[in-house]
Order: sequence, then C-alpha cells, then structure tokens
Amino acid sequence: MAATPWGSFKPSRSRSIVFSALALLMLSHVSEVAARGAQYSFLNNYLNKHVLTGRKLMAEAAPVVDVTDYGAKADPLTDNAQAFMKAWKAACNYAGGPSKMVIPSGTYITSQTVFQGPCKAKPVKIEVHGTLQAVSDPSLYPDGDWISVEDVEDVIFKGGILDGQGQKMWPYNDCKKNPKCVHLTVSLHFSKVKNGLVDGVTSVNSMGFHTSFTFSSNITVVKLNILAPHNSPNTDGIHISTTATISISDSVIKTGDDCLGIIQGTSNVSITNVRCGPGHGISIGSLGKYSDEKDVVGVHVKNCTLTGTTNGVRIKSFPSDISIKASDIIFEDISMDNVSNPIIIDQKYGLRRSSKDSSVKISDVHFKNIRGTSASATAVSLTCSKKFPCKGIQIEDVNLSYVGTRDVPYGGSCINVQPTFAGKQNPPNACAAGSPQD
Repeated sequence: MAATPWGSFKPSRSRSIVFSALALLMLSHVSEVAARGAQYSFLNNYLNKHVLTGRKLMAEAAPVVDVTDYGAKADPLTDNAQAFMKAWKAACNYAGGPSKMVIPSGTYITSQTVFQGPCKAKPVKIEVHGTLQAVSDPSLYPDGDWISVEDVEDVIFKGGILDGQGQKMWPYNDCKKNPKCVHLTVSLHFSKVKNGLVDGVTSVNSMGFHTSFTFSSNITVVKLNILAPHNSPNTDGIHISTTATISISDSVIKTGDDCLGIIQGTSNVSITNVRCGPGHGISIGSLGKYSDEKDVVGVHVKNCTLTGTTNGVRIKSFPSDISIKASDIIFEDISMDNVSNPIIIDQKYGLRRSSKDSSVKISDVHFKNIRGTSASATAVSLTCSKKFPCKGIQIEDVNLSYVGTRDVPYGGSCINVQPTFAGKQNPPNACAAGSPQD
C-alpha cells in the first residue's frame, strides 16, 4: 500500500470512525496516567489543555503511520532504519494534532535510528507491537545510540521489545582495564526531550546502557522491563543526567551494572515501586569526574525492592577538585534481600588509594525504613570527604539482618560524618568501626 502524502490527507467517514476510536483510547490512557497523581506527567497537562478547556480530543483524531507502508520488513535481512525514520518524519510533521507511528508485530532488524524533532504533531506516539533487533556491528552506531528520540516536545514511546544483541559485543568492552574506553551503544536514548513518556517497553541485552535520559525535562517512565545477565558490563538499566523532573515507577530491572544511575545535573527525581536485581543497586553518581558537572538536587527513592545486588542505595563521588553539591536525597521504604553494601556513601569511588579528597558536598540525606538482609558484615558504610564532611545525614528505622558467611562482627563504618540515628537500628552500632571525624 502506498504511503499517503500528509499534505493531501482527507479522512473518509470510516477513517474518522477509526480516528475517533483511537482518540478515545488515547483519552483513556491519559486518564489512567493522570489518575496516578503524576505531577511529573505531561499527559496530565495535555488532558487539562485539550479536554477540560472544551477542545474535544476526538476533534484531534490521530492519523496512524504504519512503518510497513514505508518499506519496513520483518525479515532477517532488511535494515529497517531508513524506513522507520521516513515513517517517523510523516508522523512528526503532521500538523493537525496528535499522530502515531506503529511498528506491527514481527522482528525488525535495525541499525542506528534517530527519531529527530522538532515535530508539528503533539503528542506524537511511537507504538511498538513487535521486536526491534540491533545489528551487531559497532560501526553502524557512530553517535553511540541505537534508538534515539531527539529534540521533541510531547512524545510517547510505548511497548515493544528492544533486543540489543549485547552478548555479541560485551567481549569487546575493556572499560575495567581502560579508563579512556568508549562505552558501548545505548539502546534507547531520550535527548533534549520535553514532556516524554516511556510506557511498557522491554529492553533485553543492551550493548551499553539500556535507557538514557539527558538534557530533558518532565519525563515519565512506567512499566519498564529490563533484562541482562549479572555479568554484562556497563549495562546500566536507567541512566539519567542533566535532566529535570523525571518520574520512574512500576518497573523491573535485572542487569549487570547500576539498576538506576542518577548522574550530574539531575533534579526533582521520583523513583517508586522499582524492583532491582541482579545489578549494582540504585546509585547517585558517580559524581566529580568531569569539570562541567552540575548539582544533583531532589531525589526521592521510595518503596523499592533490591535482591542480590552488589550494592544497595548508594551515593558515590570521585576524589577530585570538582566542586558540586548532592542534596535533598531520600531513600525510604526500601526492602533488601541478600544485598551487599546495603547503605553506602563512597567519596573515594574509583580511586581508593588517592591522596585527594572529594570536593562534592553531600548534605540532607535520609535513609528511612530500610529493612531486610545484608550479605555484608558492614551494612552501613559512610565514607565522606575530609575536605567537605557530609552534613545532615539521617539514619532512621533500619533493620537489616546479617546473612553473610564471614564470622566477623556485624556493624558499620562512618568516616568524616556525624549522622543522626532514630528508631530501630540493626546493626545497632552503625558507626562503631570508624570514628566520626577521622
């Protein structure tokens, strides 16, 4: 079937009926997300703007762009990158309101694919019913991303499986030995996106990070399912930097690196009901590595479960002269099962023997209602900077039982910090192994 030129697009009665039905479905989805009380969701704003003001959503019926009309083929030979981008351009440039690009069922091979804005359509939706499979050739990803959404306002990425084929690339990852290594390709990257939703996406075996959000604002991530082996290198589940106002909820992350990495320049972050493990836990940082870094402010991690991870909830910074702040951070209602290093601040990260101190100023951090089991004899490890000791650190209602195999005293270590304790404390002497200000 030939593609319809949007300039001459005239919906028939049957198409109008279809578009009206799609509009009702979109309205239903909008209402569902808005009902979460999502102060972060652009869809809540969209609902207020286009429905509550009297402008009926059905009057903005969304055209559907099928990628197979632009040459996409679900076969083991076709690289569908160009077909996907042509279909995207048609959906993006539709000026009559919202639009949708659909990738039907099947497995579609694709190399680097950029969904570039700005777009006339608002919102524009990418709906994936099938599986996207990466090409295992690093030369085909010159920008370091596999699927990227760039410079778009009001965008939805819904459904589908992203198969990064990382198992074929991980043997070439030398980052443990080479500090100047080039990280492998990110599976899904939102860059310079304002008002974005990622809903119900599954990412399997990413080459590098599964998902990344940079230079963006007002992002909502729900029902994300991430899967890679525990030994897959640098496969962070969700990597966030230079992004303001992002909500992540109702997701499962099983991977080989940080389940969530909250990096420099990030603010107003909400993480709720995320299950993590295997992986390296939920981390803020690493911070203090690059000269142009910005503060991290306002991170709230709540009602999350970590299972068998190598770290629990963590803040990490390099010993360097780079001065930024990490503040207003809450880890609350966290369940841990056989987790190593459950509660950790590490300001000697990466350079344990360095004589330098970290210049990252950590303050106003709360660890509240953290319960479960620790695989480490040191359940609470707070190693702060001698140059800028941590301030305003609170540990409240921590109940972690030791299930490790080492016959050693169970407790914690506190260096260059004077935390306040409240409520239940297990281990009972979290600062016993280190003096408050040595």
